Amino acid sequence: MSSRTRELVEALRVKLGVEAPLAAAPPLPKAEPPPVRVFPTRRTRSRFAEEASAHTTALVGIGHVGTRYATDVVLQFQAELAVAHEAVATVLPDGWAEQNGLLPLRTRVGDHREFLLRPDLGRRLDEGSLALLDARAEHGVDVQPILADGLSAVACMGSGTTLLEAFTRECQARGWRVGTPMCAHFARVWLEDEIGQRVGAKVAAILLGERPGLGTGDGLSAYLVYEPRIGKTDGDRNMMSNIHARGTPPEQAARRLALLAGAMMDQGTSGVDLDLSGLASELGEAAGTGYRAAQKRERLVEVER
Repeated sequence: MSSRTRELVEALRVKLGVEAPLAAAPPLPKAEPPPVRVFPTRRTRSRFAEEASAHTTALVGIGHVGTRYATDVVLQFQAELAVAHEAVATVLPDGWAEQNGLLPLRTRVGDHREFLLRPDLGRRLDEGSLALLDARAEHGVDVQPILADGLSAVACMGSGTTLLEAFTRECQARGWRVGTPMCAHFARVWLEDEIGQRVGAKVAAILLGERPGLGTGDGLSAYLVYEPRIGKTDGDRNMMSNIHARGTPPEQAARRLALLAGAMMDQGTSGVDLDLSGLASELGEAAGTGYRAAQKRERLVEVER
Protein backbone atom coordinates (compact mmCIF):
# COMPACT_ATOMS: atom_id res chain seq x y z
CA MET A 1 0.00 0.00 0.00
CA SER A 2 1.50 3.30 -1.11
CA SER A 3 1.52 6.52 0.84
CA ARG A 4 2.33 10.09 -0.02
CA THR A 5 5.44 9.97 2.17
CA ARG A 6 6.72 6.80 0.51
CA GLU A 7 6.15 8.32 -2.94
CA LEU A 8 8.13 11.42 -2.03
CA VAL A 9 11.02 9.32 -0.70
CA GLU A 10 11.12 7.19 -3.87
CA ALA A 11 11.09 10.30 -6.05
CA LEU A 12 13.97 11.77 -4.06
CA ARG A 13 16.04 8.60 -4.52
CA VAL A 14 15.49 8.70 -8.28
CA LYS A 15 16.47 12.34 -8.39
CA LEU A 16 19.65 11.64 -6.43
CA GLY A 17 20.46 8.60 -8.56
CA VAL A 18 20.21 6.22 -5.66
CA GLU A 19 17.34 3.90 -6.31
CA ALA A 20 18.40 1.23 -3.78
CA PRO A 21 17.90 1.78 -0.04
CA LEU A 22 20.90 2.92 1.98
CA ALA A 23 23.29 0.16 2.88
CA ALA A 24 23.47 -0.86 6.53
CA ALA A 25 26.11 0.90 8.64
CA PRO A 26 29.22 -1.13 9.45
CA PRO A 27 29.23 -2.71 12.94
CA LEU A 28 30.80 -0.74 15.74
CA PRO A 29 34.07 -2.04 17.16
CA LYS A 30 33.74 -4.01 20.37
CA ALA A 31 34.12 -1.77 23.42
CA GLU A 32 36.69 -2.73 26.02
CA PRO A 33 35.23 -3.52 29.47
CA PRO A 34 35.72 -0.78 32.11
CA PRO A 35 38.46 -1.24 34.74
CA VAL A 36 37.52 -3.03 37.93
CA ARG A 37 38.22 0.13 39.97
CA VAL A 38 37.57 3.53 38.47
CA PHE A 39 39.85 5.15 41.06
CA PRO A 40 42.51 2.55 41.84
CA THR A 41 44.61 4.82 44.07
CA ARG A 42 44.74 3.37 47.58
CA ARG A 43 43.45 5.63 50.35
CA THR A 44 46.48 6.81 52.32
CA ARG A 45 47.25 9.65 54.72
CA SER A 46 50.22 11.95 54.40
CA ARG A 47 52.90 11.93 57.05
CA PHE A 48 51.77 15.37 58.17
CA ALA A 49 48.18 14.15 58.62
CA GLU A 50 49.34 11.12 60.59
CA GLU A 51 51.40 13.27 62.95
CA ALA A 52 48.74 15.98 63.33
CA SER A 53 45.95 13.48 64.03
CA ALA A 54 47.80 12.31 67.14
CA HIS A 55 47.13 15.70 68.76
CA THR A 56 43.55 16.48 67.71
CA THR A 57 40.15 14.95 67.16
CA ALA A 58 39.65 17.17 64.12
CA LEU A 59 39.09 15.55 60.74
CA VAL A 60 42.65 15.71 59.45
CA GLY A 61 43.85 13.88 56.33
CA ILE A 62 40.58 12.08 55.67
CA GLY A 63 41.55 11.49 52.02
CA HIS A 64 39.20 11.21 49.09
CA VAL A 65 37.82 8.78 46.54
CA GLY A 66 38.01 10.46 43.16
CA THR A 67 36.73 13.98 43.73
CA ARG A 68 34.65 13.15 46.79
CA TYR A 69 35.00 12.03 50.38
CA ALA A 70 34.59 8.38 51.21
CA THR A 71 31.09 7.32 52.26
CA ASP A 72 32.01 6.47 55.85
CA VAL A 73 33.66 9.89 56.29
CA VAL A 74 30.54 11.70 55.04
CA LEU A 75 28.22 9.64 57.25
CA GLN A 76 30.41 10.18 60.31
CA PHE A 77 30.52 13.92 59.67
CA GLN A 78 26.74 14.12 59.32
CA ALA A 79 26.21 12.10 62.52
CA GLU A 80 28.62 14.28 64.51
CA LEU A 81 27.01 17.44 63.15
CA ALA A 82 23.62 16.14 64.28
CA VAL A 83 24.99 15.69 67.82
CA ALA A 84 26.15 19.33 67.86
CA HIS A 85 22.84 20.62 66.47
CA GLU A 86 20.87 18.68 69.07
CA ALA A 87 22.96 20.11 71.90
CA VAL A 88 22.46 23.71 70.75
CA ALA A 89 18.72 23.16 70.22
CA THR A 90 18.12 21.61 73.66
CA VAL A 91 16.54 23.93 76.22
CA LEU A 92 16.88 23.59 80.00
CA PRO A 93 13.45 22.38 81.25
CA ASP A 94 11.42 24.60 83.55
CA GLY A 95 11.97 23.65 87.18
CA TRP A 96 15.19 21.75 86.53
CA ALA A 97 17.26 23.99 88.82
CA GLU A 98 14.85 23.64 91.76
CA GLN A 99 14.67 19.86 91.28
CA ASN A 100 18.44 19.70 91.67
CA GLY A 101 18.58 21.92 94.75
CA LEU A 102 19.90 25.00 92.92
CA LEU A 103 18.83 28.62 93.16
CA PRO A 104 17.01 29.27 89.84
CA LEU A 105 18.15 32.37 88.00
CA ARG A 106 17.21 33.65 84.55
CA THR A 107 18.76 36.23 82.27
CA ARG A 108 16.96 38.94 80.30
CA VAL A 109 16.51 36.57 77.35
CA GLY A 110 12.90 35.88 76.41
CA ASP A 111 13.25 32.59 74.52
CA HIS A 112 15.79 30.24 72.94
CA ARG A 113 15.86 32.04 69.58
CA GLU A 114 16.55 35.38 71.25
CA PHE A 115 19.27 33.71 73.33
CA LEU A 116 21.12 32.68 70.16
CA LEU A 117 20.69 36.09 68.49
CA ARG A 118 21.26 38.40 71.49
CA PRO A 119 24.34 37.39 73.53
CA ASP A 120 24.17 40.72 75.38
CA LEU A 121 20.85 39.79 77.00
CA GLY A 122 22.38 36.59 78.33
CA ARG A 123 24.99 38.57 80.28
CA ARG A 124 22.56 40.23 82.70
CA LEU A 125 19.90 38.88 85.08
CA ASP A 126 16.25 39.86 84.87
CA GLU A 127 14.69 41.82 87.72
CA GLY A 128 13.10 38.78 89.36
CA SER A 129 16.42 36.95 89.51
CA LEU A 130 18.21 39.98 90.96
CA ALA A 131 15.65 40.12 93.77
CA LEU A 132 15.98 36.37 94.34
CA LEU A 133 19.77 36.67 94.43
CA ASP A 134 19.60 39.44 97.02
CA ALA A 135 17.12 37.56 99.20
CA ARG A 136 18.38 33.99 99.14
CA ALA A 137 22.05 33.94 98.11
CA GLU A 138 24.87 34.04 100.63
CA HIS A 139 26.96 37.22 100.38
CA GLY A 140 30.60 38.02 101.10
CA VAL A 141 31.87 34.61 99.94
CA ASP A 142 35.30 33.60 98.71
CA VAL A 143 34.13 31.65 95.67
CA GLN A 144 30.77 31.84 93.91
CA PRO A 145 30.20 28.88 91.54
CA ILE A 146 27.44 29.25 88.93
CA LEU A 147 26.11 26.38 86.86
CA ALA A 148 24.63 27.51 83.54
CA ASP A 149 23.24 26.08 80.32
CA GLY A 150 25.26 28.21 77.90
CA LEU A 151 25.22 26.73 74.42
CA SER A 152 24.65 23.16 75.59
CA ALA A 153 21.90 22.43 78.07
CA VAL A 154 22.80 18.78 77.41
CA ALA A 155 26.16 19.30 79.13
CA CYS A 156 24.60 21.30 81.96
CA MET A 157 22.11 18.53 82.74
CA GLY A 158 24.72 15.83 82.20
CA SER A 159 28.03 16.34 83.96
CA GLY A 160 27.24 19.92 85.04
CA THR A 161 26.02 18.99 88.51
CA THR A 162 28.96 16.61 88.94
CA LEU A 163 31.43 19.41 88.18
CA LEU A 164 29.58 21.88 90.41
CA GLU A 165 29.56 19.50 93.38
CA ALA A 166 33.19 18.44 92.91
CA PHE A 167 34.39 22.04 92.57
CA THR A 168 32.42 23.04 95.67
CA ARG A 169 34.01 20.20 97.68
CA GLU A 170 37.51 21.18 96.54
CA CYS A 171 36.96 24.79 97.60
CA GLN A 172 35.44 23.87 100.95
CA ALA A 173 38.32 21.47 101.62
CA ARG A 174 40.65 24.47 101.37
CA GLY A 175 38.65 26.33 104.02
CA TRP A 176 36.98 28.83 101.68
CA ARG A 177 33.46 30.14 101.97
CA VAL A 178 31.53 28.92 98.94
CA GLY A 179 28.44 30.72 97.73
CA THR A 180 24.91 29.41 97.36
CA PRO A 181 24.68 26.79 94.59
CA MET A 182 22.75 28.28 91.67
CA CYS A 183 21.85 27.68 88.05
CA ALA A 184 21.34 30.36 85.40
CA HIS A 185 19.05 29.81 82.41
CA PHE A 186 19.97 31.27 78.98
CA ALA A 187 23.35 32.38 80.33
CA ARG A 188 26.49 33.73 78.69
CA VAL A 189 29.97 33.82 80.22
CA TRP A 190 29.95 37.44 81.36
CA LEU A 191 26.91 36.82 83.55
CA GLU A 192 29.37 35.79 86.27
CA ASP A 193 30.46 39.42 86.54
CA GLU A 194 27.05 40.67 87.66
CA ILE A 195 26.35 37.71 89.94
CA GLY A 196 29.80 37.81 91.55
CA GLN A 197 29.59 41.56 92.07
CA ARG A 198 26.08 41.29 93.52
CA VAL A 199 27.06 38.72 96.16
CA GLY A 200 30.45 40.28 96.87
CA ALA A 201 32.53 37.23 95.88
CA LYS A 202 36.30 37.31 95.63
CA VAL A 203 36.20 34.83 92.72
CA ALA A 204 33.28 33.96 90.46
CA ALA A 205 33.30 30.73 88.47
CA ILE A 206 30.70 30.03 85.81
CA LEU A 207 30.47 26.40 84.67
CA LEU A 208 28.47 26.25 81.47
CA GLY A 209 27.81 24.16 78.40
CA GLU A 210 30.35 25.12 75.79
CA ARG A 211 29.76 25.63 72.08
CA PRO A 212 29.46 22.08 70.71
CA GLY A 213 32.01 20.70 68.29
CA LEU A 214 31.59 17.76 65.94
CA GLY A 215 30.38 14.83 68.01
CA THR A 216 30.88 16.69 71.30
CA GLY A 217 27.63 18.09 72.62
CA ASP A 218 28.29 17.29 76.28
CA GLY A 219 31.36 19.47 76.88
CA LEU A 220 31.57 22.05 79.67
CA SER A 221 33.73 25.13 79.97
CA ALA A 222 34.65 26.95 83.17
CA TYR A 223 35.51 30.65 83.37
CA LEU A 224 36.98 32.17 86.54
CA VAL A 225 37.45 35.86 87.30
CA TYR A 226 38.91 37.65 90.32
CA GLU A 227 36.91 40.51 91.90
CA PRO A 228 34.02 40.08 89.44
CA ARG A 229 32.20 43.21 88.36
CA ILE A 230 30.36 44.43 85.31
CA GLY A 231 32.88 45.65 82.75
CA LYS A 232 35.45 42.88 83.10
CA THR A 233 36.85 41.61 79.78
CA ASP A 234 37.95 38.22 78.50
CA GLY A 235 41.52 39.25 79.27
CA ASP A 236 40.56 39.31 82.95
CA ARG A 237 39.42 35.67 82.96
CA ASN A 238 40.97 32.24 82.99
CA MET A 239 39.14 29.34 81.45
CA MET A 240 39.22 25.60 81.04
CA SER A 241 37.39 23.86 78.19
CA ASN A 242 36.64 20.32 77.03
CA ILE A 243 35.43 19.16 80.42
CA HIS A 244 33.75 15.85 79.71
CA ALA A 245 34.43 12.12 79.94
CA ARG A 246 36.60 12.03 76.81
CA GLY A 247 38.46 15.25 77.62
CA THR A 248 39.23 16.47 81.13
CA PRO A 249 36.99 14.50 83.55
CA PRO A 250 34.89 16.69 85.90
CA GLU A 251 36.66 15.47 89.07
CA GLN A 252 40.08 16.33 87.65
CA ALA A 253 38.80 19.65 86.30
CA ALA A 254 37.40 20.54 89.73
CA ARG A 255 40.83 20.20 91.37
CA ARG A 256 42.48 22.32 88.71
CA LEU A 257 39.79 25.00 88.94
CA ALA A 258 40.24 25.15 92.71
CA LEU A 259 43.99 25.65 92.15
CA LEU A 260 43.19 28.51 89.76
CA ALA A 261 40.86 30.12 92.27
CA GLY A 262 43.52 29.83 94.98
CA ALA A 263 46.16 31.40 92.75
CA MET A 264 43.81 34.29 92.00
CA MET A 265 43.19 35.02 95.67
CA ASP A 266 46.89 34.68 96.51
CA GLN A 267 48.02 37.00 93.71
CA GLY A 268 45.02 39.32 93.74
CA THR A 269 44.47 39.07 90.00
CA SER A 270 43.25 36.84 87.19
CA GLY A 271 43.44 36.57 83.42
CA VAL A 272 46.60 37.40 81.53
CA ASP A 273 48.30 38.73 84.67
CA LEU A 274 47.89 35.47 86.60
CA ASP A 275 51.18 33.58 87.01
CA LEU A 276 50.70 29.81 86.93
CA SER A 277 54.35 28.82 86.68
CA GLY A 278 54.46 27.81 90.35
CA LEU A 279 51.58 25.37 89.85
CA ALA A 280 53.06 23.42 86.95
CA SER A 281 53.55 20.26 89.02
CA GLU A 282 49.93 20.31 90.20
CA LEU A 283 48.24 21.53 87.04
CA GLY A 284 50.26 19.26 84.77
CA GLU A 285 49.69 19.86 81.07
CA ALA A 286 47.17 22.61 81.89
CA ALA A 287 50.03 24.87 82.98
CA GLY A 288 52.16 24.19 79.93
CA THR A 289 52.08 25.28 76.30
CA GLY A 290 52.93 21.97 74.64
CA TYR A 291 50.71 19.44 72.89
CA ARG A 292 48.14 17.54 74.90
CA ALA A 293 47.31 13.92 74.36
CA ALA A 294 44.63 13.53 71.73
CA GLN A 295 41.08 12.92 72.88
CA LYS A 296 39.33 9.77 71.80
CA ARG A 297 37.09 10.30 68.80
CA GLU A 298 33.99 8.14 68.99
CA ARG A 299 32.74 6.52 65.83
CA LEU A 300 29.01 7.12 65.50
CA VAL A 301 28.61 5.31 62.17
CA GLU A 302 30.02 2.00 60.99
CA VAL A 303 29.95 1.10 57.28
CA GLU A 304 29.82 -2.54 56.24
CA ARG A 305 32.46 -3.44 53.70
